[in-house]
Amino acid sequence: MTETTARTAATVSPRLARGRRRALIVVALAVLLAAVTLAGLALGSKPLPPAEVWHALVAPDGGEAAVIVRELRLPRTVLGLVVGLALAVAGVLMQALTRNPLAEPRILGISAGASVGVVLAIAVLGVGTLAGYVWFGVAGALLAGVVVFGLAARSGDGTSPVTLALVGAALDASLGAVVAALLAADARTFEEFRFWVVGGLAGRDLSVAVQVAPFVLAGGLLAVAVARGLDALAFGDDVARGLGHRVGHVRIAGGAAAVLLTGAAVAAAGPIGFVGLAVPHLARALAGSDHRWTLLVAALLGPSLLVGADVIGRLVAPPGEIPAGIITALIGAPLLVVLVRRVRIAAG
Repeated sequence: MTETTARTAATVSPRLARGRRRALIVVALAVLLAAVTLAGLALGSKPLPPAEVWHALVAPDGGEAAVIVRELRLPRTVLGLVVGLALAVAGVLMQALTRNPLAEPRILGISAGASVGVVLAIAVLGVGTLAGYVWFGVAGALLAGVVVFGLAARSGDGTSPVTLALVGAALDASLGAVVAALLAADARTFEEFRFWVVGGLAGRDLSVAVQVAPFVLAGGLLAVAVARGLDALAFGDDVARGLGHRVGHVRIAGGAAAVLLTGAAVAAAGPIGFVGLAVPHLARALAGSDHRWTLLVAALLGPSLLVGADVIGRLVAPPGEIPAGIITALIGAPLLVVLVRRVRIAAG
């Protein structure tokens, strides 16, 4: 074997090993997601065996099992899959765009925009259904995203990470004050809003997931399209430009993806915390810094975490339940602490 051949083999071998490891991780996470999805359909105040779940899905007979699976558990499980994916991928995008490991989908004021949309729908237009809230929540989130990027573009450094974060934080605070004022002025609005703002999957029918799915699909496709650009941004703007990437375009496309994903998720399920913050850290720990793999791993982990949290919430306090948003916070906080400690130990 010549020296050149030996050097090439030494370079390719670790790359192949890394690719195989990532592929195994993806397969394992896909199996985990399938298991969690089955648990979402089978477990609750009345557990059902897998055979009954399957029969209820493919050959419903109108019995109790079919009603439980198709009308109660299937809609919230499907919504959990969609929202979990959206929040996790949006978190990866936010942390990459702002180069801030503590960034989450709320950082651009998008969640607050969705909240304003929902409150206005209730207080001004009298909308009283979750399916009705969704469109207003998405519209408020999209408008907030446009305002953030518009204001950031008018500054001297345009869409820099610091500018985006500062403008987003200011908008989040301002819209939060608007929401508080509207709720304080109308007790009925507060009663309607508090069910949504806790964050959860209960009470949503399948139409809610159908309504937000196009926004999640568009955001996911944009995220995939900018994955290589996000890799370059990690080395700084000058290096990214040197590699042939248009930094402004990458940030705008990535930000648009985050806005679509976060707006759809928050409008459908309320402001669920920690999925968009903790999952990206776990995805990078498993898949490394290549955003094509990180996004894929996050897209599998996010739904597993959210649907799993929903199942736990049903089981810990029967016959009642704890909203999934509370469970994700209880799970996500210690998970994030463990991940941060691992990063510090590895760096030190």
